Amino acid sequence: MWRLSHRLPFWHRTAGLVGPLGMVAVVGTWALAVVLGWALIYWPHMPESFAFAEGLSPSERADLLDALYVSLVMVGTLGLGDIAPEAGWLRVAAPLEALIGFVLLSATVAWVLELYPALARRRALAVRLALLRHADPDMRLLESSAGATTLDSLAGEVVRVRVDFAQYPEAYYFHDGADRTSLAVMVRHAVLLAERGQAAGRTDVRLTAGVLAAALDDLAKTLDQRHLYNGGSRGRVFAAYAADHRQTRPAAEEATS
Repeated sequence: MWRLSHRLPFWHRTAGLVGPLGMVAVVGTWALAVVLGWALIYWPHMPESFAFAEGLSPSERADLLDALYVSLVMVGTLGLGDIAPEAGWLRVAAPLEALIGFVLLSATVAWVLELYPALARRRALAVRLALLRHADPDMRLLESSAGATTLDSLAGEVVRVRVDFAQYPEAYYFHDGADRTSLAVMVRHAVLLAERGQAAGRTDVRLTAGVLAAALDDLAKTLDQRHLYNGGSRGRVFAAYAADHRQTRPAAEEATS
């Protein structure tokens, strides 16, 4: 879906839909596999192994559509009771499908609730980097205890985002939109701050800048191994990351480079 969206002329209007629609497609595939798989188990045993409610003719309820109906009722834990398993082993199998349906629902809710905080952390880091780029601290300001603290906190946030990409690789396919909230663009300013800090005279600033640089290297490695397959340096990986998200370099950063 991500690659297909790149071919559309109105990509920027549809890119934000790829991540959510991808999650819907994954959950739908899980549900379809469960429903269809259990229907194929029920179908050969219909109608003789099932009890039918009054008014239903068993001889007319023995095709694949009825097996799919039974499977949907079971996986949705609806328990309508109009068609119920009667054979001993099917009376055990049907509740097992209901249990799988409950697990599927719980896993879907947990996935959504865990993914969106990870997206918020990534976008918050991008906004913070945008604010730092706007403030544009010079070496005099960076060579201070406040500068060391800022670089240290940035390193921690980069590490958390790297862990989020490792745990939720699907988060990569959620487009961040504007440059200000796009880590694909703003991560280059973190690289610039790390390079400035490593050239500082204070040892604490150099130390925290080195930690930030290592965190950025780790982030680039994770992005490359899971999504980009660039195999290049940190700069090339981040450039490929921005290009894959159709983001351009901010003018101020271009001038700095």
